[in-house]
Amino acid sequence: MSEIVITTLAERPELIDRLYDFSDVWPEFMTQDPVGNALMGRVQENFPEQCLVATEDGELVAHGRSIPFVFPDKDRSELPDGGWDRVLQWGIADHRNGREPNVSSALEILIRPSHLGRGLSHRMLQAMRNAVKMLGHSTLYAPVRPNAKQDPEQPMTDYIQQVREDGLPVDPWLRVHVKAGGRIVKVAPTSMVMAGSLAEWREWTGLPFDQDGDVVVPKALLPVRCSVKHNHAVYVEPNVWVQHDL
Repeated sequence: MSEIVITTLAERPELIDRLYDFSDVWPEFMTQDPVGNALMGRVQENFPEQCLVATEDGELVAHGRSIPFVFPDKDRSELPDGGWDRVLQWGIADHRNGREPNVSSALEILIRPSHLGRGLSHRMLQAMRNAVKMLGHSTLYAPVRPNAKQDPEQPMTDYIQQVREDGLPVDPWLRVHVKAGGRIVKVAPTSMVMAGSLAEWREWTGLPFDQDGDVVVPKALLPVRCSVKHNHAVYVEPNVWVQHDL
């Protein structure tokens, strides 16, 4: 088995156009977040030194992106309930305004499906911690998406309290963070918001979306709220804030 090499995008700028090589692992509705679609592309352009790429035999097999921001601040006394969306907005705004960041937030660690189960998520998170620490930041935060949550009716606040016999979270991604030294802080109840017409949701999911109320969508952490009368459906995704003190 050949060696997987992890570097920053600043060291491998030729890989910037390949960051979306396997982004189709996300369900289509998860790619409809307007904040992410507007701002995420700026992360690798503005902060390549804290974006990671993992290659094996020249093939991109994983990547991760984080963003620096100012925290705490007079207008930012707590980690935002708006989670992923909000911290992305904070980081881009701070960069535009020339503010000096003191912490960072993870935004994404994506592993090529063929390379799951090889411990790469642990290595990528450690590399992200190291990259942020080298910039002098005191903390890496992460609005984690607990992918293994199966029951859309279960509140996220209940799910994050579920632990194995060894005391670690039942959720694999939360477990990766806790084993790396992270501490679960709280739920970000409105971390991402995806809204669309019923026709758009039918296209994204293949489901009928023809009745008012909650619709269970595969790979959604909570139900999607559908209104036939108003011809729209809205998915509000909760994530989980994890804090890594560096």
